[in-house]
Formats: sequence, structure tokens, C-alpha cells
Amino acid sequence: MKLTPKFMSSIAAAIAISANLNAADLPIIKEVKYENLNYISPLIANEIAKIKLNEQLDLNRVDQSIQDFYKQGYFQDIWVTEENGVLTYHFVEKPIIASLIISGYGAGKEQATLNKELGLKKGDVYDEIKIANTRKRIIELLEKQGFYDTIVEVKTETIAPKVLKVTFEINKGEEIIIKKANYYGRESIWTSRIESVTANKEKDFIGWMWGFNNGKLQINEIEADAARIRDLYMQKGYLDAEVSSPFLRTDFTTYEAELDFYINEGKKYRVSSIDVVLEEDIMPLEELKEVIKTKEGKIFNINKMRADMEELKYKVGDLGYAFTRVNPDLDKNPDTGEVRIIYYVQPGRKVKVRDVLISGNSKTIDRVIRRNVLLAPGDEYKMGKIRDSKNAIMRTGNFDNVTIEERRVDEEHIDLLVNVKEAKTGEFTFGVGYGSYDGAMGSISIKDRNIFGSGLTAGLYFDKSEVSTSYRLNLYNPAILDSDYSLATDVYRTDYYDYDYREISTGFSLVGGKRVWDQLDLTLGYTFQESRLSEFENPFYLLYYRGKYTKSSVIPGLSFDNTDAYFFPKSGIRVAANVEFAGIGGDAEFTKYYGSFNYYKSVEDWVDIDLIFRYRARAGYINDGGYLPMSEKFYLGGISSVRGYQSRSITPKDEYGVRIGGKQMFYNTAELSYGLFETVQMRLNAFFDYGMIGENDISEITRYSAGVGIEWVSPIGVINFVFPRALNDKTGDETSSFEFTMGQRF
Repeated sequence: MKLTPKFMSSIAAAIAISANLNAADLPIIKEVKYENLNYISPLIANEIAKIKLNEQLDLNRVDQSIQDFYKQGYFQDIWVTEENGVLTYHFVEKPIIASLIISGYGAGKEQATLNKELGLKKGDVYDEIKIANTRKRIIELLEKQGFYDTIVEVKTETIAPKVLKVTFEINKGEEIIIKKANYYGRESIWTSRIESVTANKEKDFIGWMWGFNNGKLQINEIEADAARIRDLYMQKGYLDAEVSSPFLRTDFTTYEAELDFYINEGKKYRVSSIDVVLEEDIMPLEELKEVIKTKEGKIFNINKMRADMEELKYKVGDLGYAFTRVNPDLDKNPDTGEVRIIYYVQPGRKVKVRDVLISGNSKTIDRVIRRNVLLAPGDEYKMGKIRDSKNAIMRTGNFDNVTIEERRVDEEHIDLLVNVKEAKTGEFTFGVGYGSYDGAMGSISIKDRNIFGSGLTAGLYFDKSEVSTSYRLNLYNPAILDSDYSLATDVYRTDYYDYDYREISTGFSLVGGKRVWDQLDLTLGYTFQESRLSEFENPFYLLYYRGKYTKSSVIPGLSFDNTDAYFFPKSGIRVAANVEFAGIGGDAEFTKYYGSFNYYKSVEDWVDIDLIFRYRARAGYINDGGYLPMSEKFYLGGISSVRGYQSRSITPKDEYGVRIGGKQMFYNTAELSYGLFETVQMRLNAFFDYGMIGENDISEITRYSAGVGIEWVSPIGVINFVFPRALNDKTGDETSSFEFTMGQRF
């Protein structure tokens, strides 16, 4: 007895059987068999079929089982037969995709990104609905990239029984170019400022050149552009600003478009007063108001209001209130153009940390991230430590982005969810340049700040110019056994022609450290070095030279760092100081004091552009304890100190012209760094350098310079161009007008 003919639906089959058989005539099922079943095991098939043995055939159960098998997605056709109490399911399985080719989309990263988006891969079952969805997804992805009228053809080729080769042939459509963008009603804000916040903008005259807008339509961003424009107006005080939905007019014969926004700017508001309402008496109200940066009488800026809300949350959050809510209320007076800001602060309840959960790290070991999180399970929650933890993780340079979220567990506990986006921590770096003294210069290094995801740093460096050759190998463990202790070692050899003599040095150092506070470290190092000076151009150098000497020194130090990023910090300071006691054995005997200070401050809130102020200072003093080699003294000049002068070229000289170096020095630099693009890590900086150095008086020699530079974290590495100009160079000074370095990250 055949229960369901081929290609007949299970429901129709059940009706057909029931029409020919009375219930009493239905057979007793003694066995269930499955023919041509490969994708599912018989055990799983029994679970799906749910046919009971030694009971009368249940037509409804058979009908449902066929539908359940179809739901698995593996079968083209299913029918059932019964003979002598044996119920047999017959399957025609769908073919397997053994080869999947997508042509015409792109290559490399583009292809890899597409493969992740599609969800179709080799080994999947060929399913018409899934293939149609994949085709549709490709078209949607290309539309998001600005390609319209894309044609996707699907071709299949049988390469073996039930085995297919599937090819998606893509003929990319045309790109719609925005030839004109209109902002009707715009009066107070420049068009260029509006287009700096929108994704869709008018094509520039030379839009084909890198760094200029090509005008390509980004359809998935077009609705959000209206909200971005309105937000910009609210940053400028226009609280009543209205921006229409965009209107796009496209000529599909030329694939050129015109984009219209209609803007009603309204009135500009100033802040009349600021009040804070604290719903629970947990701290003095005046203390809470101190964190508010918005000032009365100033033009309202919604970004500053948001920043004040965050500061209020951090202030209360540092008392243990993880879920503090700050709700602003804007009391506008259109007649006077003033707005009163009221912040309603709801602390909630104090909580403790139950657990710290790490995600997003495919390479870095969890504990390497967790040791930089300043809150541990059982600690009382402090919101300020969340921000400090994020900055500490970012300062490692191992991550492009870090977010830390609080997830409520119960009324008294939370989990911290740390999500990271890993950066390329390996660097293959090379640099080239030219100097009037050094001649052609080159450097090669290979370094990884996160070896095997362990947090360890190792580097191998080689530098070569016409006057120097150096090799160096270093290793650094920032947290030995995940403790507060660190250890670094350095082995090096340098061969340098220092204008009038040649110096060859070989040595090593070992430095241990201890984390005292969240951003403060104490270090203790030991250095041993053997140096030999020779090939003197000026014979009077022999007055200062004893021959080959060794240096054995102990160097205690401290460092503080609370900056918020690795490459381009926008806030925070770095401070370091150390003292070198030479004479723990060896020939050299001196004491060298050295300190450095770096300060970073974003001034974007004041000038409404991505501008960072940087200040850097270095100072040193040496006390001669018996033998102070001239090579251990201070010299200025070069890209790391007073730019515009050759490396180590700024130095005191004796009456014989011997470059004797200085016992005391100070130099500092002030910079303004401007972010050229919102989506590219490229910055333009202008700087002024000033330095002093002397043998007996720090102001014996003063030099200063100014210039501009470009810093770019590019796809091929970190690139720096520096164009300095010496402003008070004297006769005999070695000056420089260009420096260039490039680093390849991997």
C-alpha cells in the first residue's frame, strides 16, 4: 500500500488514503525504515517521525512527520509507503554546494567581508529560497555602497551526483553621485560645517582625489543626516531648529542626483541659569554643581549639556551608585531667547561588582585585559574607575576601541561587560630621511606589543646612516604573573661618528617596576655599558678622554600616566623622573637627574573643532662625581628635542672647538594638533620648540624653532612628516628642514 505518491503533498496523501481505507483497516506498524537518508541519522529521524511501533497506523502523525522532515531544509521530496506493517520513508535530498564562487564583487578584505555577511558557504545544502535571499543580500550590500541597478546571476553546475558548483556573477550597477546638495533656510551655519557632519554631501571639484568628497550616495545614511544636521544646530544654540527629511532627485540616465534639506533655524538661546535637583541627600549639592562646565550667559550647546550629564553621573557613581540617572529639562523662554537647564539626578542604590566579563578578544588572553580593569569582583562600584580602566586598556596600544558596560544582576550587584576591538599590535617599521650631517638615514624594526596575546612586548631594532649603526633587542613584561610588578631588559650595540670622533658602545639594562597607584609606577634599573672612543678629528678631544671605559649604574625612577589613548591622546598627562647613579663599579662616576612632562588637552569644547593642545618638556642635570665621559652629557637637536637642528648638534664647545656637551639642559615644545578628517586618523600639527643647554649655566646656549607636521595612522603604518625651521640658528649650526618616518603595522 503506497501512502503518498511522489510530488503529492502530505496532506493530500492523507486525504487520499483516508478515502480508500476505513480506520479498522489501517495496518499495525511493526517497523520504520528510511531510504536514501544521508544528512540525518536514523536515530534523529525516529525523533522527528515519532511513529509508534506495534500500534495502528496514524495518518495524521505520518502527515505531520513529513512536514517536520521538510522543515529540516535538507529534502527536495519525501513520500511514504507501507507494506506488511513496514512503514518506509523515501527521501530525495537536496544537493550540496561543494564550490561557491562570487565574481565581480571585489577581492581581499572586500571578499572576506562579503562572505561573513552572506551566511552562505561551501558545504551548505543548496536551497532555492536561501540562494534567492543571498542574491538579494548582495544587491542590498552594494546599494549601501552606492551601487544601483546591480544584476546578480546565479549559475549552477553539477560536478558529481548531488554535488554542485554555485557561481554568483555580479554586474555592479552604477554609482549615484550627488552633484548638488541644497540646504534651504540655512543662514547661520556654513555649508562646509554642515557637510562635515553628514554622510551624504555634494561632490567636490576634485572629488576623485584622496581626502576630498567623491559625492557617492550612501542611501542607508541619508535619513540619519537630517538628525545630524539638527544636532549641529543644537550645538550652536538653536533649540527650535527643524530639519526636514531629505528629498533626493535622481536622474537615472546619468545617475546624478540633487539632495535637498529644508531647514527652519529658529531662535538662538543662551543659558540663563543651571539648577540641579538631587532626589536623595547623598552629598552636598554645591559639590555636585562644581562638575558642571556649562556657564550661565553662554550660548547653549547640547554637546556640553551631554558632557555635564556624564560628569554628574561620574560624580555620583564614584559613591557606588552604578545606575545613576540624570534627566535634563530645558525651560525655554522664546521671548528672551534664554533657556534654563535643570538636571534631575536619581542615584538609585549602591552596588558591588559581582564579576568582570571579557569579550571581543580573539588573540589577547582574558587576564591580560582584566588586570587593567581597576574594579574586581567584590569591590564597591566606582564610576570613575570605569573611565580609568578604559583608558588603562587603551594605553596598552593593543586595542582600537574599548567599551565597559554595567549589567544589573540584582538590586545590589552588577557585572562589568568589557568589550574590546583588537588592534594590530605588530609593527614592521622602516624610516628614511636625510640630514646635512647624517646624510641618508634608514631604520628597520620589528616589534609586537602583545606577543601571542600575552601582553608581553618584544622588539628588534636596526638603524643605519652614513655616520651611525645600531642594533637593539628588548623584552618587556608589564605584569609578571599578573601582579603589580613589571620587568624589562634591553641589549644593544651602537657605532656612532659623533661629528669629531667615533664611539662604539655595547651594553645591557634590566629594569623592574611596581605599580603603586592606578597610574603611578616606581622602577629600579641597572645598566652596564662598555664604550670606546676613537678616530678623533680634533686632537684636543684627548683632553677629555681616558680610553675605553665601563659604566655600571643604578637608576631609580617613577612614572605617572593617565592619558586616554596610545597614538593621539586628547586628555591627561605623562610624567617621568629618574636618577642615574653611575659608579657602582666601572670607571664612570656621576649622578644624572632627568625628568619629562607631557600634557594633552582637547580644546574642542571651546573652539568647536577637533583641536588638541600638547605640551612637552624635558630637563636634566649632571653632577660630576669623578669621571664624566663627554658621551654621557646632554646634547640637543633632532626630531626628539629641538627640531630644525641636526641630532645632538646643539652643544657647548670649548676654546678649541671641542663639542663637550652640557651638564644641564631644558627644552620644551608647544603644539596644536588638528584632526583633518573624522574617519581617518590623520592630524596636522603646528609647533614651537625652545631649548637651553650649558656646561655651567643652563642658558649658555638657547635655540628655538617652529614648523608644521602631519601624523597619519595609515593602512600601511604610522607616517610622520615634519617640516621644521630653525629660527635663531648661528654660524656653524647644523640645521634640518625635513624629517620623515614610516611604520608598517601588522
